[in-house]
Amino acid sequence: MSFTAKHLLGIETLPPAAITALLDRADHYVDLSRSDNKHGDALAGLTQINMFFENSTRTQASFELAGKRLGADVMNMAMQASSIKKGETLIDTAVTLNAMHPDLIVVRHPQSGAVDLLAQKVNCAILNAGDGKHEHPTQALLDALTIRRNKGRLHRLNIAICGDIAHSRVARSNIMLLGKMENRVRLVGPPTLMPSGVAELGVEVYDDMAQGLEGCDVVMMLRLQRERMDGGFIPSEREYFHRYGLDADKLSHAAPDAIVMHPGPMNRGVEIDGAIADDPRVSVIQEQVEMGVAVRMAAMDLLAQNLRAARAAQGAA
Repeated sequence: MSFTAKHLLGIETLPPAAITALLDRADHYVDLSRSDNKHGDALAGLTQINMFFENSTRTQASFELAGKRLGADVMNMAMQASSIKKGETLIDTAVTLNAMHPDLIVVRHPQSGAVDLLAQKVNCAILNAGDGKHEHPTQALLDALTIRRNKGRLHRLNIAICGDIAHSRVARSNIMLLGKMENRVRLVGPPTLMPSGVAELGVEVYDDMAQGLEGCDVVMMLRLQRERMDGGFIPSEREYFHRYGLDADKLSHAAPDAIVMHPGPMNRGVEIDGAIADDPRVSVIQEQVEMGVAVRMAAMDLLAQNLRAARAAQGAA
């Protein structure tokens, strides 16, 4: 098996073969999820804890559904009401959870690196559901699966990632994954929303949508991350949409068979025109949601296999 990791903390450490193994396994779970009997037993007897220190609807629901479809005992912890609010440190929380003998812990945290810290303190598999501005690996994987299923491949494509690049962990994970799979990646947005050191990421940078989208096979729009902004990054939402919001005119510069993506939640009329978002001829946004469940099922399945193998080896030693 090409996927041998103990945790899924980010895309950065995954080789292309591991990415392909995850996507191949996810394809299997797309078929399972579309069948009448949507349940498997890959996680039977295992306990999954979802810890979301940031509000989430799509990602948390997706992980919960993925775990239940595979037979796990799933517990959602209300972190806003947890002992963290009473002064308990993240390490104390990890030690407490470790004493409960979980098998998989899914974590979303507003601080970059927090998920990696947890992984060092527990004896189970950790899945990063987004940490600060660092990474969101399962989002990049579900985006990759969506692209591969629509384009028939995940290499040598022209892909534009547009909008708030600077504050987006989705953009960071996608840049790394798509680069590993030999795609031409373009970042499109205002200079104020480009990260420092962007030239070192192995991408092309544009501040004009028409030029950036020229001939692209995939157009990936990003939400303005206002909760992570501490200043005036754009003059106004109206001006932002005029220059960088995806509408039919801007999309006309992309390839005739281009697909449009968005990780959600969408701000219609800010980063994307509602008519484009809802157009089944170009939009694969709802398909991304479906792929999210399959990718998370695949990730937990493969991590559980590795966890069981490690425990068996430890018991035999």
